[in-house]
Amino acid sequence: MPIQNTDTGEADLIKDGAAARSDMPGRRGGLHGWLDGIRATRTGAMTLKIVVGVIGTVMVVGGLIMVPFPGPGWLVVFAGLAVLATEFHWAHKLLEFGKRTLHAWTQWYKRQGWTVRIVVLLVTVASAAVIVYFGLRTIGVDVIELAQRFV
Repeated sequence: MPIQNTDTGEADLIKDGAAARSDMPGRRGGLHGWLDGIRATRTGAMTLKIVVGVIGTVMVVGGLIMVPFPGPGWLVVFAGLAVLATEFHWAHKLLEFGKRTLHAWTQWYKRQGWTVRIVVLLVTVASAAVIVYFGLRTIGVDVIELAQRFV
């Protein structure tokens, strides 16, 4: 039984009794409950949208910059979209479209014979090599010239 507050009289007891009889679900716990608490005020909701928007946008842009290079570029793009999707409906729709497209491409790739799989692999490796070569050239490293020195 809660302790009665002298300022509110019986109000605390009445509210607790009504909450116990209510069939409404309680507040969610964990991260979702914390986010619900932030969204409960207009300022909190706007601040959360801005923070999530900035973090998600930085992740998506960083991922897009990393896409041509070997590494987790697309993974970072999808992770950034997942962050944005927590607050923006358009990002959720774009993330679902990306997942459907990736799944469709993966299913298509699995149905192909070994010749098509090898061609896709060779094109992917050649594209990555060209991108890395020109990326290194932009910073002043010529890989072909270095290789010729050793031959």
